[in-house]
Amino acid sequence: MDKQNVQMNDPHPGTQLPGGYPPEYPPAAFPGPPGYTGYPGTQAGYPVPPAGYSAAGPVGFPVPYQPVTSQPGAPAGVPWMPAPPPPLNCPPGLEYLTQIDQLLIHQQIELLEVLTGFETSNKYEIKNSLGQRIYFAAEDTDCCTRNCCGPSRPFTMRILDNMGREVITLERPLRCTSCCFPCCLQEIEIQAPPGVPVGYVTQTWHPCLPKFTLQNERREDVLRITGPCIVCSCCADVDFEIKSLDDKYVVGKISKQWTGLVRELFTDVDNFGIQFPLDLDVKMKAAMLGACFLIDFMFFEMTRSEQRAGMW
Repeated sequence: MDKQNVQMNDPHPGTQLPGGYPPEYPPAAFPGPPGYTGYPGTQAGYPVPPAGYSAAGPVGFPVPYQPVTSQPGAPAGVPWMPAPPPPLNCPPGLEYLTQIDQLLIHQQIELLEVLTGFETSNKYEIKNSLGQRIYFAAEDTDCCTRNCCGPSRPFTMRILDNMGREVITLERPLRCTSCCFPCCLQEIEIQAPPGVPVGYVTQTWHPCLPKFTLQNERREDVLRITGPCIVCSCCADVDFEIKSLDDKYVVGKISKQWTGLVRELFTDVDNFGIQFPLDLDVKMKAAMLGACFLIDFMFFEMTRSEQRAGMW
């Protein structure tokens, strides 16, 4: 009975925070616009996860966050987020996204690129707010494409889970990069699992502002992304707001995080944060992840390349 009373009087039930400490990442920070119904329980027509796809436990029992370092296929010593039980008709591998309202994307430093300026394939760690790795993303392009097309290059981004399985594929075609022509604009396709489109991110033409539209698998507009007129800031983050279609409600944001003067000047390594409603459709969460990579290549890879060229 005493234990029950302590739990009921806990200032933040369901957490392990002591009294007097607010939750670090409130899940209701972006509750969504009025009338938003959240993540649908059943998505008709989507195939069930393939045989052999493992879950962390029986359906209906929540899995607590805890560091996992010994899962088969995972690099030694790297904490991974435990795989939660997949909801009904959830695309395989996206069940991780059902329990989080924030993603942290950390690009890895490539020593060869720093020393020589020779463009190498980008690699990213995708983590939750506790620092546990959820996915690992690796760019799949050839050497000629990377060094001839630069940040405008088409690419395939392969996103792997803690078992080394490719669960999300991002496809960016070669498109126009000039803001003067409102045609053939930037786009990225999100597939989960690979080969099954679940969303798209398309650039919306605007003479001054970076704007994008998030679309579902039927290419129906769902959300919009609007960035600042100047996509660079010294000693501060650069925020791209995720809004409802009528631009009245902010439901999340994609933030390019300031990483320090030395790293910003001498490398093209970037860190991003994505915030979204906890109950948002996992397909839209995956689409926001794709939007983050598209924004990185369009604006911040180019900025670092120009800085290096100017310095030398």
